[in-house]
Amino acid sequence: MVTGYGAVTPLGHSVNETWTAMLAGRSGIDTVDAIDVTDLEVRIGGQVRGFTPGRYMPPTVSRRADPYAQYALTAALEACEHAGLVVDDGLAPRIAVIIGSGYGPVSSIYRAANRLRDKGPRAIGPFTQVTTAMDSAAGEISMRLGTQGPSRAQSTACASGADAIGAGMRMISSGEADIVLAGGADACVTTVDLAGSGNARALSKRNDDPTAACRPFDARRDGFVMSEGAAVVVLEAAEVADRRGARALAELAGYGASSDAHHWTAPHPEGRGACLAVDAALRDAGITGADVDYVNAHGTGTVLNDATETAVLRKVLGDRVTQIPVSSTKSMTGHMIGAAGAVELVASIQVLRTGDVPPTINCDEPIDPDINFVPHRTQHHERVRIALSNSFGFGGHNAALVVRAV
Repeated sequence: MVTGYGAVTPLGHSVNETWTAMLAGRSGIDTVDAIDVTDLEVRIGGQVRGFTPGRYMPPTVSRRADPYAQYALTAALEACEHAGLVVDDGLAPRIAVIIGSGYGPVSSIYRAANRLRDKGPRAIGPFTQVTTAMDSAAGEISMRLGTQGPSRAQSTACASGADAIGAGMRMISSGEADIVLAGGADACVTTVDLAGSGNARALSKRNDDPTAACRPFDARRDGFVMSEGAAVVVLEAAEVADRRGARALAELAGYGASSDAHHWTAPHPEGRGACLAVDAALRDAGITGADVDYVNAHGTGTVLNDATETAVLRKVLGDRVTQIPVSSTKSMTGHMIGAAGAVELVASIQVLRTGDVPPTINCDEPIDPDINFVPHRTQHHERVRIALSNSFGFGGHNAALVVRAV
């Protein structure tokens, strides 16, 4: 069961702020101003603006923690508050933490490398090897909350957040943990990452019109938009949630993962790996494509991904895909890499709870006119019981999650 969630995104510093902005169709994409982008070909991104770490953590933590870890910790604190979860001596050994990230603490890594170059070895702090590690977000959460179960990192590119949540589900199913704080975080709106992804021709170059840059499933799409953020959900065994008196928000019913074994940046042209992941998630949930009521698509806005994902959905869901809403919230948040799958699962749960389906903004000319991509404006659908959330990443990593209304 999912009993709580938290989020930090380019749309807001909480789930409520993010969800409200999604329903309004508001874009969080703008010209990047936190770094010097003068010499870059791509100068737009989805930044977490106005974030003040001191509101959520003591200075000793904010000084050492990379922004990606700060976002993850903030989302975890909101998730625990939302779930009414207080970690005590009885619960602590049975609570695990899994945080997915595609890039990890890149700002801290770049900063340390520059300091070593400019000032020499004595300028490198004693915590550098810890704070520049991929598991630093999970470690910060565990130490802040006092959890004593397993804590670890998950890294599968853009599928990292979804895979972390799926791994948390498996951990509970196997009896390894009773409660798991699972999610994803990334803060890779950096000079290096904008330059590299831009040189790979993966990013949109609409520098003059940032809010229109991310155009999932639109005929004029030209790439994704690099963004940052985090989301964490509280997963609990049903009997543990009942014993705590916790309210279930949704049931995490299915998880599937696969690899394309094809190309570092391009999806398999026939979507074989993606089909395997979605099929596995549906099978795990004990349903078929005919049971799905909503799809939160991976929907990056790249030429190859959107075409491939559309074909995958037609193959896996059959005629059902033309009867239900399919939207990409990345059109508003941009691509938060490791955080994307976690944020999009939260959005999917909100759809189950409210019937409100956030739009795919900028979808002016849908590449498949028979599919309802929820263009421009939020739609309300009376019966949405099962949602599918897709995450497909560089390196051929694929993950799919199925959530059911309770």
